[in-house]
Amino acid sequence: MNNTKMVLPVILCGGSGTRLWPLSRKAYPKQLLSLSGERTLLQDTVLRLSDIENVLPPLVICNEIHRFIVAEQLLEIGHQNAMIVLEPYAKNTAPAVAIAALLTDPDTTLLVLPADHHINNTDDFYRAIIDAQKASDAGYLVTFGAEPESPETGYGYIKKSKPLLTIGAKCFSVAEFVEKPNLEKAMQCVASKEYYWNSGMFMFRAKDYLAELKTCSPQIFLFCEQAVVEAKKDTDFIRLNAEAFNQCENISIDYAVMEKSKKVAVICLQDSGWFDLGSWATVFDSKVKDQNNNVINGDVYAQDVTNSYLHAENRLLAVVGVSDHIVVETADAVLVAHKSASQDIKKIVSNLETHKRAETEFHRLVHRPWGSYEVIDEAKNSKAKRIIVKPGASLSLQMHNHRSEHWIVIEGTAGVTCGENQFLLEANQSTYIPAKTKHRLSNPGASSLTLIEVQTGDYLGEDDIVRFEDNYGRQ
Repeated sequence: MNNTKMVLPVILCGGSGTRLWPLSRKAYPKQLLSLSGERTLLQDTVLRLSDIENVLPPLVICNEIHRFIVAEQLLEIGHQNAMIVLEPYAKNTAPAVAIAALLTDPDTTLLVLPADHHINNTDDFYRAIIDAQKASDAGYLVTFGAEPESPETGYGYIKKSKPLLTIGAKCFSVAEFVEKPNLEKAMQCVASKEYYWNSGMFMFRAKDYLAELKTCSPQIFLFCEQAVVEAKKDTDFIRLNAEAFNQCENISIDYAVMEKSKKVAVICLQDSGWFDLGSWATVFDSKVKDQNNNVINGDVYAQDVTNSYLHAENRLLAVVGVSDHIVVETADAVLVAHKSASQDIKKIVSNLETHKRAETEFHRLVHRPWGSYEVIDEAKNSKAKRIIVKPGASLSLQMHNHRSEHWIVIEGTAGVTCGENQFLLEANQSTYIPAKTKHRLSNPGASSLTLIEVQTGDYLGEDDIVRFEDNYGRQ
C-alpha cells in the first residue's frame, strides 16, 4: 500500500467480554485469548497491519490489570516498541480515542481498531483503508461499515446516504446511526440494503477528531487533555492522571462525536468476512464448520449434534442429540446455552458477580508478570497451587497475615527469602513459610521454576498480601 502520511494504529484493548464467559473473564478477557487461531485476538489485530506502509508502532489502550499480559503478547510478535496507555477507569471509546489523539502529532492519521475483531479477507480490508485514507485526508471522520449477512441484533447499524464519488465507489455520507436493534428492526435494516453493520473501526486525522470532540463533547476534551498533560511514564507504560480521566463521561465515540458531526463518512467492507467476536454465536459464525455444521474444539464426543459450538479444555465433553447449542467447558465452569440466547450470557455473569463468585474474574490458571499459578485443590482451610516462575523473575517481597505456606520444588531452582534467611532449593526439596513472615520467591536459573505451594490458614484470599518490594510497580 502506498501512502506518504504516517498512520498510527490505535488498538482498543479494554473490553471485558462478558458474553464470552466462561473463557473470557475480567483478569483475562477475550481480546487476550486465542479464539480465531493460534494467536490471540490482540496479536491478530496488530499483525493484520503488517502490509500497511508508513505505519507507526501501535498505541494500545488497556486496563491497568492487563498491562503485563498485553506487553508480553506484543513482545511475542516482535512489537516491543508499542506505546501502552493504561486506563485508570473504563470510560468507553470516546475518551480512549481522545487520549490517543492527544498523545500523537496532530497531522497523524489514526486507525482505530478494537482488539476483538476477526477478518477473513485482508485484501478487502486494505482496500477499505486506502479509501479511508483519502477521506480522512479530505477532513472526514471515517467509520467502517460491514455488508450485513443476516439481521444481527448484537451489532449497531449505519444508514448510508449520498455517495462520495471523489473518494471512492464504496464511500458514502451517513444518514443515521442505529443502536443495537430488536430483531424486527434488524430485519428491516438488512432488507432495505441501505444499512451496514457498525464495525466500531475508524480512521481520521488526530486534529480533526479533536476539533469535532471540542465542538460535540467539550468536557471530554478538557478532561482528557488534563489527563495527558499530567500523565506519567511508568517503565514501559503511560499512566494517565486518574482524577482528571475519571471526570470523563462514560460514552462511546458514536454517541459523543460521530452521531453529532457533519463530517462523517462510511466506507463499505464488502467482502472482508468481518466479525466482531462479541458473542459465542458470532464466534461460531466466524469458524469453519464440519460436515454437521458444528465447530468442535478439544476432547469432544458429539452424537446426533448439529449447528453447535462445542469447546472442551480440561476433560472429555460428551454431547448427544442437540442442535443450535453452545457448550463450553473450562476447569471450573461449564456453559450450556442455545445459540439464540448467546447475547444473554452477560446476565449470568452479572448474577455471578452479585454473588461474588470468583469464576467471573479469574480462571484456575492466573497469569502474573513473573509467570503464573493454578489452583489445583481447595478446601475450607487449605489451598494448593502449581506455581511457575519465569527465568530471572521474582515475586514481590511480601507477607501474609492469615496463612502459612509450604513450598515443594518440582523442577528448576528456587531462590528463597524467608525472614532474615536466603537460600536455594532444588527439585524434591521444600521449605515452610510461617504466617506474618516476610518472604520472597525467585528463579535464578535459565529455565522455568515449577513448584507446588500448599497454603493453610483461616483466610486464603488473594488480597491477604502485604507487599514491601516489587519489581513490577504493584502496590
